[in-house]
Amino acid sequence: MVRTRGPAEADVARVRAAAVRGAAAVETGQLASVTALNASVVSATIVTKLDPAEAKGYTDDIRLAVGEVPNATVYVSGQPAIEHDLDPVFERDLRVGELYIAVPIALLLLIFTFGTLAFLVPFVFALVTIPTTLGLVWVFANVLELNTYITNMVSLVGLGIAVDYSLLVVYRFREELRAGRPKEAVIVRTMETAGRAVVFSGTAVAIGLALLLFMPLPFMRGFGIAGLLLPVVSVAAALTLLPGLLFLVGEPLERVRVLPQSLLDRRADHERGFWATLARSIMRRPKTYAIGTTAFLLLLTAPLTTIEVGPGSNTGIPEELEAVQGLRLVSAAVGEGALAPVEMVIDTGRSEGVREPAVVAATERLVIGLVADPEIADVVLDPTSRRHVDESHRYLVVSATTEDEYGKPDSLAFVDRLRGEIVPAARFPESTRVYAGGGPPGGRDFLDLTYSWFPWLVLGVLAATYVLLVRAFRSLLLPLKAIVLNLLSIGAAYGLLVLVFKHGVAEWIGLVSYDQIEGWIPVMIFAMLFGLSMDYEVFLVSRMREEWDNGATNEEAVVLGLTKTGRLVTAAGLVMFAAFLGLVAGSVVGLQQFGFGLAAAILIDVTIVRALLVPSAMKLFGKWNWWLPEGIARILRVEPSPLGHRRPALQPSGH
Repeated sequence: MVRTRGPAEADVARVRAAAVRGAAAVETGQLASVTALNASVVSATIVTKLDPAEAKGYTDDIRLAVGEVPNATVYVSGQPAIEHDLDPVFERDLRVGELYIAVPIALLLLIFTFGTLAFLVPFVFALVTIPTTLGLVWVFANVLELNTYITNMVSLVGLGIAVDYSLLVVYRFREELRAGRPKEAVIVRTMETAGRAVVFSGTAVAIGLALLLFMPLPFMRGFGIAGLLLPVVSVAAALTLLPGLLFLVGEPLERVRVLPQSLLDRRADHERGFWATLARSIMRRPKTYAIGTTAFLLLLTAPLTTIEVGPGSNTGIPEELEAVQGLRLVSAAVGEGALAPVEMVIDTGRSEGVREPAVVAATERLVIGLVADPEIADVVLDPTSRRHVDESHRYLVVSATTEDEYGKPDSLAFVDRLRGEIVPAARFPESTRVYAGGGPPGGRDFLDLTYSWFPWLVLGVLAATYVLLVRAFRSLLLPLKAIVLNLLSIGAAYGLLVLVFKHGVAEWIGLVSYDQIEGWIPVMIFAMLFGLSMDYEVFLVSRMREEWDNGATNEEAVVLGLTKTGRLVTAAGLVMFAAFLGLVAGSVVGLQQFGFGLAAAILIDVTIVRALLVPSAMKLFGKWNWWLPEGIARILRVEPSPLGHRRPALQPSGH
């Protein structure tokens, strides 16, 4: 796009010369057209056989080749150019979130949680697992479609996962160390308990992320591969590297305090501490806590009923980018859909087919139908142009520019009319096929494809998670309860996402208000959150199961489990919250939506669901929490857990 300072028509020749230079800089590039859009804007279109991911790599080459046009301002735009200009924005935003938000907050939380130099162990652990994961991602990048900023995502999420698992192990190591056992016995005991929980937690995370591997969209599969590597590497390191680190430096680091001893002593008092007081309060009024928290979560979920899901758009991206400024120029001159028009390919099935009278008449009816539609701003069909007709005259292309951007509801509704009404009304011969592609049809197909698969994959994840947790908890009821509570957390996060972005309640803190939630976000949020939230369930309930097996009553097991792991679960969740908060600091609406949804769900999960709803539900379920019939236990190859029966599976935990 070129904005001239004089009459646009007078500058067409100069723009054409510049565009020819630009086309020559692109592999298979050709100048398709040069058009004066209005009195001050000239548009030149360069086409190429490259796909958008390859084409965006030539953006800087085009800008260099085009150079300056006298008496005008040049903007190289188009979807590949927009993606090219956005890549460094994504990387910058993610790096700022990582270095200035996630890491400092995680560091402070770990210092406060441990109070000794033992807080360094999770950071060393993260410094090993994150680069290892990135190395494996690099290997897969050679064979899969991975986003350029996926490394930053791996770093942010990897920080949270690495700290989660190492925190659980180190926390249990400290507890066993205080019991006065030999170091070797402490390590063994730690891995028998916390190590086992890490394995189940990592598997739960992997199951959730595995959902993305089966999505029929390459970029989601790429995220799935990278995300799946995180728990695999972290669990492997937690079972190998972490015991070695703790054996060598765990005890000396634990002796060096960084917080006052009086504070550490108060926190070590399980009988009178915050978590013990909270647990006893919940045990006295379990129905009040259960009903109140459930009602609150359902209230947060309510805005979900107004959700509008879109395929994404160029709204909510930084206006200072050259490609975006060019987009705004052409949108004002022609229509918002100018950079991603509808492209209808008419395949007659034979050479010279486009010249047949029946095809010509049908094409005219198609154009008339398009022009009559209120969503269409412009229709282009030039039978003499190589861009619209191939050499054999078998294929014909009709381009239509929509009034609205490709992701907006009106443009998506137009696609439905196009395929359901306009094309059939054109009455092409039976041997002719009409394919609708380009921006709006691509957006509609993306949504249809994504959400036709998503519900079935969710059911698969729920079923696999249930079986895993039956083995982990040796219970039929606890896994079902865990799944229901996870769905409540995710539903509340979805509701807040709609409330904040569609209804704009957080514009005052810089979050972009936008009517739609980008279509990939609910899928990615579910895939990541279902497993991550299950982490905290495994941490908490595994300890309760241990106390029950060691002879505690149901109420005692719940109180002791919450008392001994409440601070751990909250700290782990807040570290993950900080990691996701780093995404919210971005300047692109999609990244803000993704980060906010993840951060909100984690915060809800560790403060409301795990701290209040889990213990109140377990108090109400009583002995049924621990029931696993012999027949099912035999199938799953675990020890049965008859009603009211306790089998000391491990050594006493020291309560």
